[in-house]
Amino acid sequence: MVGTLVASAVPSTFDGVVEVLGVAVLLSEFAMLRAALSRSQVRLYALQSVFVTVLAAYVAAADGRPDLYGVAILSLVLKVIVVPAVMSWLLRDARVETIPQPRFKVATMALIALVVAVLGIGLGATVPVHGQLLPQGEFGLSIAATLVSFLLVILRSDVVSQAVGFFSLENAISVASLVVATGLPLVMEVGFLFDLLVAVVVIGVLIRVHRRRASTLATDVLDRLRG
Repeated sequence: MVGTLVASAVPSTFDGVVEVLGVAVLLSEFAMLRAALSRSQVRLYALQSVFVTVLAAYVAAADGRPDLYGVAILSLVLKVIVVPAVMSWLLRDARVETIPQPRFKVATMALIALVVAVLGIGLGATVPVHGQLLPQGEFGLSIAATLVSFLLVILRSDVVSQAVGFFSLENAISVASLVVATGLPLVMEVGFLFDLLVAVVVIGVLIRVHRRRASTLATDVLDRLRG
C-alpha cells in the first residue's frame, strides 16, 4: 500500500513535460519584461508561442484529440509566423529599434513580476479546478503568466511592449484553457485566434499613426490627453 501511495505521488513523465512547458511560457514573460529591444520582445513572443504550440500538440497526442492538432497548427501559423512577421514589418516601417525607458528599473520590474508570479501560482493551488489531463500546477503557472503579461502592459511605456503583452496574454489563456477544458471546441479556439488577428490589425494602425504624429512609440505623450 505504501508503494502504491509513493507511486501515485511521483509525477509522471507527461506531467513533467507539460509543467516544463508551462514554466517555459512563464519564463518567456520575464524575458519580455527585461528585453531592451522591440525586436527582441517580438522574437520572445514567437518563442513563447512555440511552447504553447508544442503543449497543444503534446496534449493532442497523449489524449488522442485530433482537434487539438488543428489548434496546434493554427497556433504555429498565426502566432509563431504571421503575428511576429507583421510586428517585425511594422518595426522596420517605423524605423524603431530601442524600447523607451520603462516606468521602473529592470531589477524593480523583475522583483514585482516575481512576487506577482508567486501569488498567481499560489492562487492556482487554492482554486479547486481540475483538468481531465493536465496537472494542477499547470493552472497556477497559467495564472502567473497571465498576471505577468498584464505587468508587461502596465510597466512598459511603449506601444510595442503593450502589444506584445496583450498577445502573450492570449498565450497564457490558451494554456489555462488546456487545463480547465481539454475538450474545448476547435471553433472557440479559432474565435480566439481571429480576435488575435483583429488585435494585430488595430495595433498596427495605432503604431503607424502614433509614430507619424508623435515621432515616437512611447505612450507617455498620451498622458496629456487626460481631461
